[in-house]
Amino acid sequence: MSALQNRIIIVTGAASGIGRGIATRLAADGATVVVADLDETKSQETAAELGNDSIGIATDVTDRAAVDAMTAAVVKRFGRIDTLVNNAGWDKVEPFMESTPQTWDRVLAINLIGTLHCTQSAAAHMIEAGSGSVVSIGSDAGRVGSTGEAVYSAAKGGIISFTKTFAREVARNGISANCVCPGPADTPLFAEISADNPKLRTALERAIPMRRLAQPEDLANAVAFFARPDSAYITGQTLSVSGGLTMA
Repeated sequence: MSALQNRIIIVTGAASGIGRGIATRLAADGATVVVADLDETKSQETAAELGNDSIGIATDVTDRAAVDAMTAAVVKRFGRIDTLVNNAGWDKVEPFMESTPQTWDRVLAINLIGTLHCTQSAAAHMIEAGSGSVVSIGSDAGRVGSTGEAVYSAAKGGIISFTKTFAREVARNGISANCVCPGPADTPLFAEISADNPKLRTALERAIPMRRLAQPEDLANAVAFFARPDSAYITGQTLSVSGGLTMA
């Protein structure tokens, strides 16, 4: 039997980039994946490609009512939520002194508040079931800082700290919570934020000991590990997946 056979796993922001890579790996391991994404068409197309009875649901993680409706729909259809992967995120690279409160609000709403919404909503069902796991995508920017990403770093640092405290609070309920922190990754978001600086990719590749940006599957492998039942005793941990760019 595959490691995640018959597991019901929600992945937010799963219609593209790292989220799609995560969803693909989890499905390959046997999971039924709920592709929760703003883009309803892409979420359903992705789910159809994954197979395993996977479904796509249009979800705005900044809207608590929408998040609660999504988790309720999953429980109604499948009877449970085994794992939540908080992947949805957004960033705008710019010096902090040139950024605006409007940008801060969006970065915090999608990255941090979205994680809080989804975790609390899904965990309510997990607590009732007495088991489950939450894997949140942080960032090495939240561990060590990143020039041009002050508010994003703050949001991801918040996810890291939140994960540790949440893990302590729900451990007695049989729920684990861990954080995967990517370094620079080759995704549509990276292409967007580096469009005005074509030398950024080359500079990063030189700085990374493994001499390449992370691919979505690199992050997916780490998430799959935390989603496996045999990692259930690991909780409150932060794992950097950065090709050695940062080291704990």
